[in-house]
Amino acid sequence: MTDTTTRRRAPAMSTEQRRAMIVAAALPLVAERGAAVTTSQIARAAGIGEGTVFRVFADKDELLDACVTEATDPGHVLRELASISLDDPLADRLAQAVEALRAHLERMGAVIGALHGTGHRPERGGRQAPEDRPGGGGASRGREASMRAIHEAMVELIEPDRAALRLEPEKIASVFMGMLFVRPQATSGGVEASPEELVDILLHGTLKTPGSTA
Repeated sequence: MTDTTTRRRAPAMSTEQRRAMIVAAALPLVAERGAAVTTSQIARAAGIGEGTVFRVFADKDELLDACVTEATDPGHVLRELASISLDDPLADRLAQAVEALRAHLERMGAVIGALHGTGHRPERGGRQAPEDRPGGGGASRGREASMRAIHEAMVELIEPDRAALRLEPEKIASVFMGMLFVRPQATSGGVEASPEELVDILLHGTLKTPGSTA
């Protein structure tokens, strides 16, 4: 008896899907090895042939630029911030935000730092970095837009407690981001406040008795 059962093949990936898959596989390697990573190593991590990499990326530099774009994309952290329940106490919401934003900053710093340390620059041979290409808006404008989006997400997290706060949520969000985006390791010997400590300082200050003088 002839077996007429046929297997259904998975739909082929689009070019953008394949690019995203390769970048996802490349990111941890780039964070570890910087520009020294090879396309063959990336291909093995992605489970594809090396030739497939060059069917969707012109060269390794374009792939590395795509990794930088992905690492700096605020979309991931914005989704995490949006997933924080507004029913949680304010201190808990802010502590979760600290963890999400620190993870974003560490990921971004690891990729950019590794590439910079191994000599990669976002513009090679006259090719512009992704954020500087026509329509990209420029790197500085991209960073400003990212910061605005994160600030708006923080305002939304703080807004439910507006009536209990001495400052507007917009100002508190700005102070919160200022505290978080400064890396203390360079000046404090690596001492860093925990998410709970940072939130406690934001909400209650550092005096043992609020209102007392130091």
